[in-house]
Amino acid sequence: MIIYLDVCCLNRPFDNQSQERIRLEAEAVLLILNRCQAGEWQLLSSEAIDYEISCIPDIERRLKVFHLVSLAQVKKKVNKAVKIRAQELEQMGFKALDALHIACAEMGNADILLTTDDRMLGRARRLQGSLRVRIGNPVLWLMEVVTGGSDENDAYRDSKEGC
Repeated sequence: MIIYLDVCCLNRPFDNQSQERIRLEAEAVLLILNRCQAGEWQLLSSEAIDYEISCIPDIERRLKVFHLVSLAQVKKKVNKAVKIRAQELEQMGFKALDALHIACAEMGNADILLTTDDRMLGRARRLQGSLRVRIGNPVLWLMEVVTGGSDENDAYRDSKEGC
């Protein structure tokens, strides 16, 4: 299984953990990274991830996030095909950097792109048929993989959206 974690996910373990959602997402990201490190799954990185991490103003946090992404065995370069696809995704309404991450995940043959960005998740849900990679939240996706189904996760997501 090839997994692409966007920079929101990679930052999550270093965010303020006082909110339950942030703690759950941080734990899910760390569990996913542990499985990648153990060789059960493969972490896909990209030049887009490197660029976004390099923009983190806090040097200590930037180094910690770079350390997490260093577990990736494969890095997708931002080539012409990725740029063209990112432009198409931007025209669908994704923010430029989100579009670049999606294009990298698609071209890197990722099975899943994980993000904690609710706007990106919402747009991806609406445009699911136009995307070449599945996009999900790390907690919900990990629950699905561990339990082998998504019925409970759908109920969880529906209840979360109602809040």
